Amino acid sequence: MSKEGSGHYLVVSAVFILASVILLGKVGYLQLFDDSFKDRSKTYAIEKQWIYPSRGLIYDRNEHLLVHNEGSFDLMVTYHQIDPQMDTAAFCRLLGIDNQTYEANIQKDWTDVRYSKHVPFAFLSKVSPEIFSRARELLFEYPGFFFQNRNVRAYPYPVGAHVMGYLGEVSREQVEQSEGTYLPGDYIGLSGLEAAYESPLKGERGMKYLLKDNVGRVVGSYLDGQQDREPVSGKDILATLDIDLTAYAELLLKNKRGSIVAIEPSTGEILAMVSSPYYDPNLLTINQGRGKAFLQLDQDSLKPFFDRSIMAKYPPGSIFKTIVGLIALQEGLTYPRRKIPCTGAYYYKDESWGCHHHWPNANIQAALTVSCNTYFFTLTREILDKYGPANVKLGLDNFNTYLSAFGLGHPLGLEMKGEKGGFTPDPAYYDRLYKNRKWYSPTIMNIGVGQGELQLTTLQMANLAAIIANRGYYYIPHLVRKYLHDTTLIDPQYSQKIVVPVDSKHFEPIVAGLEQVMQYGTAHASNIPGIPFCGKTGTSQNPHGKDHSVFFGFAPRNNPRIAIAVYIENAGWGGDFAAPIGSLVVEKYLRGQISLERLALEERMISTNVNAMP
Repeated sequence: MSKEGSGHYLVVSAVFILASVILLGKVGYLQLFDDSFKDRSKTYAIEKQWIYPSRGLIYDRNEHLLVHNEGSFDLMVTYHQIDPQMDTAAFCRLLGIDNQTYEANIQKDWTDVRYSKHVPFAFLSKVSPEIFSRARELLFEYPGFFFQNRNVRAYPYPVGAHVMGYLGEVSREQVEQSEGTYLPGDYIGLSGLEAAYESPLKGERGMKYLLKDNVGRVVGSYLDGQQDREPVSGKDILATLDIDLTAYAELLLKNKRGSIVAIEPSTGEILAMVSSPYYDPNLLTINQGRGKAFLQLDQDSLKPFFDRSIMAKYPPGSIFKTIVGLIALQEGLTYPRRKIPCTGAYYYKDESWGCHHHWPNANIQAALTVSCNTYFFTLTREILDKYGPANVKLGLDNFNTYLSAFGLGHPLGLEMKGEKGGFTPDPAYYDRLYKNRKWYSPTIMNIGVGQGELQLTTLQMANLAAIIANRGYYYIPHLVRKYLHDTTLIDPQYSQKIVVPVDSKHFEPIVAGLEQVMQYGTAHASNIPGIPFCGKTGTSQNPHGKDHSVFFGFAPRNNPRIAIAVYIENAGWGGDFAAPIGSLVVEKYLRGQISLERLALEERMISTNVNAMP
């Protein structure tokens, strides 16, 4: 080879060597230092998948499992990875759907933050085991589609739906406001305990990176799973409910509109909280039939979604006389052995307010026993006129201060959404109501017997029974005792004793009167042999139809274990339905069964269709 040819060869070789060095350097730089290369690698070769945690379980106070998880699979899809030449007809046959369903499920509003063509979303939710088994082996033929394991709720006991609540898919607004906590397609508690304890129940999502080939098949984990993150399961909850008592209360409310709330007075723990009409919570588990079930319930004229225990506001009727008596005693306006004559009505000027015939009111106990309107009209007027008849507004303000201390006129603070506060009318309300004339104590004294504008929830009525049972204090009613296997404490407000501004000595004559109500008063037919039971009936006047049946009480008389309120719409006298039903729930809780001599009463309460009564 000539010197000229040799030199040319060396130049060419040098160029090749330099080019190789430059290329190797560029590759090394891209792999070691250029993050954009890594990002592109993850975008096109690596797929991030979320791992959903096991949602926390819910148990009753006796550790009976109330809400658990069932494994389910969602068929997910990433829109931009779908093969445009995919055999849609074969895919639909594989899944057992038609083309119309395919189009409806694949086409989304891409302006909605919940959906993106580059982010997986649920194509089919809760796929049946048969379809899952058939489709998973062939799914590699359809790039962009994959199965994701999810948990859905199930209810071993088909009761307590209003308290348990249900899950649903997050809304666009919830995704936007969650700051990344929720992603499109996530489930969230929408009502009941599921919503109230959403944060501890939901747990934390995990994440894994999957390495995929050019047709979208999973070929392994990225970096041997070093960047994966395991999910954290939600906290298990021990509820305060007694599920057997809840089921029994629902049975007694069959074919009736109303509610029952039972509380453990010494703790404020709710033993049962039932609203009727009710429904099986399994109807609203996330599956293909949920939409139809939800629509049927929502359109039901009896409104089964309406939780009458905390949302309905009712005139309490004569059970409210106990509070009037306590306030009058505390204010020094009366005394336990005071006699107030009643001749069948309360008279003021040329007007009269009726009362039923009964034996003479020897004291406040007797007045409660026979539920004398005249006696408590008198005490109500004395409370309202404490600062003089011309200063009734001051008297009403003072009265309402007591009522607020008893938990009335505002929500008590239950964990669940939707709790109403009832209504305690103030002077401004009556100024608007009677804007064309003056009003005085006789004008509004109906509130003293639980009528007129006064409104309470059944939860508030049960809490009043608990206050009397405790002789002057209560704990905010609540539905959760603690977290299981976890040191996290529930809200400390539920363990704080709230003392009402009435001396404990004033409760004794009221308690004695309530015991006499059960022994030989308006609820004597509902007394429980062998159990010292205190209670009071009420009949709430209804201008739009038959009166409402009301009862509250507690047992045993000393060291009470249960306080209860029962409200049955359009059922007539308090002693007809509310008192018998309340007494059966109390006996069931204290004894575990109904005594033989009361089985006929139980059968009558269960079998009577109050909704069909004229």
